[in-house]
Amino acid sequence: MVQDNDHILLNNLLYSCMDEKKRSNEQFVHEHSLGYIISGAVHCATTKGESMVKEGTIALVRRNQLLKSVKIPPSGGGEFKAINIFFNQDILRRYSLDNNIQATGHYTGDKYRVLPDDPFIKGYFESLLPYFSQPDRLSTALIELKTKEAIELILKADPSVKDLLFDFAEPYKIDLEAFMNQHYMYNVPVNNFAKLTGRSLAGFKRDFGKIFSTSPGQWLQHRRLSEAYYLIKEKGAKPSAVYLDVGFENLSHFSFAFKKTFGVSPSLL
Repeated sequence: MVQDNDHILLNNLLYSCMDEKKRSNEQFVHEHSLGYIISGAVHCATTKGESMVKEGTIALVRRNQLLKSVKIPPSGGGEFKAINIFFNQDILRRYSLDNNIQATGHYTGDKYRVLPDDPFIKGYFESLLPYFSQPDRLSTALIELKTKEAIELILKADPSVKDLLFDFAEPYKIDLEAFMNQHYMYNVPVNNFAKLTGRSLAGFKRDFGKIFSTSPGQWLQHRRLSEAYYLIKEKGAKPSAVYLDVGFENLSHFSFAFKKTFGVSPSLL
C-alpha cells in the first residue's frame, strides 16, 4: 500500500480524496485506467482540447498519452472523491487469450472514453471502497479477480472498448519535430517523449539532435521559457499562474531560469 494525504494506492487500485483543488503530478498515462468520480469534478487538458468531467462519470483513459488534469472538490463544499483501476498489459493479454477476444485492428479512436451510466459498474466501484480502509483484506488473488470483473463489466457496457483494451501495439515512429512542438509543455521525463514518438531513448536523442541541433533538456527549457515570456509579456499572465502550464515543477526554479535567460525577473515584465 502507498498512501499520502490525498491518495491511497493498493496495487492497481487508487482512491483519491481531497478538499482543495489540486493538479495531478503525473502527466504521462502509463496504463489504461478506468475511473469513477464519486464527488467533485476533473478538468482534463490534452492537445486536442479541454473538458470538464463531472461527478458520476465513468471513463476509460487510454495508455501511452499525455494528459494534464486538475481535481476539483464540489462547489458547495465537501471533498473530491474518485476511484481508479489500472489495467496492466499482462492481465489484459491473459484476458484476451483466455476469452478469445482481440482488437479488430490498431485503435485510432478517442484516447478518453466516457462510458454509459451503468449501475453495475458504479456498484463495482462502491464494492472497492471498504478495501481502502482495510487493505489487509485485499489479497493478490482478489486483486486479479476484481480487475477481471472490471474488464467484464466495461465490455458488457460498451463492447467496442475491446479495440482500445486489446490493442497491444506500441507507439510507432512519428514526426518528432511536430510532436515536440505540440507537447513540450508536458512535464515528463525524456524517455516518455521517446516512447511516444516510437523511439528508443538513444534513437530519440540522436534524431532530436539532428532536427534541433541541441539536447532535449536544453531545447525543452528554452521552448518553455519562451512560451512563458510571451504569456507574461503579451497576455498579462502572472508568473505564478504560468510556470506549471509551461512545464516547470516549481516557481523558484522557473524564476531563476527565466531571469538567467532573459535578464529580468518574470515578475518585473
